[in-house]
Amino acid sequence: MEELTEVFILSIETSQKVCSAAIHKNGEIIASQTLFNEKSASGLLTPIIEQLLKNCSLKPADLQAVAVAKGPGSYTGLRIAVSTAKGLCFAIDKPLISVNTLEAMALQIRNYYPSNYLFCPMLDARRMEVYCAVYSQKMEVLEETHANIIDESSFSELLAEKSVVFFGDGAAKCKKILASNPGAIFLENQIFPSANTVGELAYEKFKNNQFENLVTFEPYYLKDFVGNGGQ
Repeated sequence: MEELTEVFILSIETSQKVCSAAIHKNGEIIASQTLFNEKSASGLLTPIIEQLLKNCSLKPADLQAVAVAKGPGSYTGLRIAVSTAKGLCFAIDKPLISVNTLEAMALQIRNYYPSNYLFCPMLDARRMEVYCAVYSQKMEVLEETHANIIDESSFSELLAEKSVVFFGDGAAKCKKILASNPGAIFLENQIFPSANTVGELAYEKFKNNQFENLVTFEPYYLKDFVGNGGQ
């Protein structure tokens, strides 16, 4: 395959209430837009993508790939993002790249802390349950993505040896349970999933030809959809 000198990747993130899209060139962000809106992303995503491409003087066909945050997250938000990304990939005959939502969140903050800190992004599930994972500063996965019902013993082994930064919209409800541990750090500023870091991770996957099957790929819901107030 001929080596490309310019790789443009469009990234999409709607796994939570925040709707964002970004365009990266060779892994560097050149345009992004984020909307903090309670409305469904279904009516917002396409206009955002169109405007970003226009701002960068790009056509859809100029993209080398489309990336999407695959989850975990909101059932509806993930479905919208993945269907939009797959539809665009089919239309322009370009590959689809998926990125773990929690991994992209960890990438946002890891460089702001010492190398021995660990990072635990948390997304709110139901009651005292969160979707979470644990990463090192080198983005090594120390705990795989999972649903976790938080109690006083949660993360006890990690906290006995390391400082762990907890963040995301699921962290607030865990603070009163875990904050007494001196190794637990809770961020005051909310960290939301973002297409900006989805694109960074997607570029590394592009270079390694880590693409999804457009026909069979599905969002990473983690748990089955539950109506009447479920995620």
